[in-house]
Amino acid sequence: MPRFMDVHTIEGGVSAADVAGAHQADLATQGPHGVSYLKYWVDEQAGKIFCLVDAPDAEAANTVHREAHGLVADEIYPVSEHV
Repeated sequence: MPRFMDVHTIEGGVSAADVAGAHQADLATQGPHGVSYLKYWVDEQAGKIFCLVDAPDAEAANTVHREAHGLVADEIYPVSEHV
C-alpha cells in the first residue's frame, strides 16, 4: 500500500495533547477507508504536525482527517522508507 507523509500548519501553535486527541479520532475513523495512520510528530511552537499514513491514495488519507476532526493536511507527499 502507498505510504504518505502529510503536513499541517496550525497558526498560533498547537498542543501535543490536542494532536493526540486528533490522532485517536483518526484511528477510530480510518478502518472503512482502508487507511492506517502509523505515527505523528509535533512541533508545538511552530504549529507543525506531520502524519505518516498508509492509504490507497492521498485523498483517502485526507478523507479520514476531514471526517475525524476536520483538520485536513496542507500538504501530502508520497514517501518510501530506506534504511
